[in-house]
Amino acid sequence: MNEVLLRSLTPSVLGILVRRGADFAAAEDAVQDALVEAVRVWPAGPPRDPKGWLVTVAWRRFLDATRADAARRRREDLVDEEPAPGPAPAVEDTLQLYFLCAHPSLTPSSAVALTLRAVGGLTTRQIAQAYLVPEATMAQRISRAKRTVSGVRFDQPGDVATVLRVLYLVFNEGYSGDVDLAAEAIRLTRQLAAAIDHPEVAGLLALMLLHHARRAARTAPDGSLVPLAEQDRGRWDTESIAEGVEILQAALARDRLGEFQAQAAIAALHADAPTAEETDWVQIVEWYDELARLTDSPVVRLNRAVAVGEADGPRAGLAALVALDDSLPRHAAVAAYLHERDGDRATAARLYAEAAQKAPNLAERDHLTRQAARLNARRCR
Repeated sequence: MNEVLLRSLTPSVLGILVRRGADFAAAEDAVQDALVEAVRVWPAGPPRDPKGWLVTVAWRRFLDATRADAARRRREDLVDEEPAPGPAPAVEDTLQLYFLCAHPSLTPSSAVALTLRAVGGLTTRQIAQAYLVPEATMAQRISRAKRTVSGVRFDQPGDVATVLRVLYLVFNEGYSGDVDLAAEAIRLTRQLAAAIDHPEVAGLLALMLLHHARRAARTAPDGSLVPLAEQDRGRWDTESIAEGVEILQAALARDRLGEFQAQAAIAALHADAPTAEETDWVQIVEWYDELARLTDSPVVRLNRAVAVGEADGPRAGLAALVALDDSLPRHAAVAAYLHERDGDRATAARLYAEAAQKAPNLAERDHLTRQAARLNARRCR
């Protein structure tokens, strides 16, 4: 009976979507999605108004698809653009969508995941990698978030902290992942900083600018990764560094420290060093201590172990690493680096090879594989 009813309602629902402004092909796809959803949920309890139910669900599907397509097109338009310094124009729809998806009915983690998927255009796999969880777990989280907000009026935007978390993850995916989103994240954070007087918004903008300033030096002409210590600092964007430091100093002066300001302070210390050897690792460790206090993040503690290894020697770094779960992403790579600095090339080569197998992207995998091969070659001489 439901199947017959669905067939009879399909032309009417399709016509309503087209009259609302959807092009026919997109409307047809949205209606098909709604029909699939109806087949799934109606047996448990058909709605009182089947036609209205189908129109509502199909329209939501159409809006989701339209926003995702617009986000992809916007990224394609911006892919070759560098973020320009200076004031940003008034807040536009994309940033407003970030706030709307950070709905109070969702937990912060679910709101971030939903926004990354629906507005940022990231895949479930990319979001799962950012959150350090299995892809299936993230798929369930996004599905639950969609169910939670279905039928909810989006007239209560979420808080700034959740939107900052989304922008941070979007930037990280654009900076080191498969999709170039870094310029878009900086553009939106500029807009947010212009609209909201908040030290953590400034801290995030400073952090993005300082990291983005090193982008040109991060890869060799053949596309291989260049570690920070080996980068040509003459290729760093000094204008972006100066702007980032200025924004950070103004934020820190307000004495409302947050995690993005702490991360930006670490990035600024790297940017301030004329050479890798002149890096102030002692002060970087102190900032990592602040960051660990603010976040209690195992990833922060992993990065702190590297800084300790530089400030106090590789064995001190390895001692800091012992307390951390060795299943953490990049744990093996950090351990390999510290063992190599301590002179244990055999262990370092084995760990580099192990880290390569777990690398989140091809460039990092190739880099770690070359490190293992380099050490193995030395051992065979």
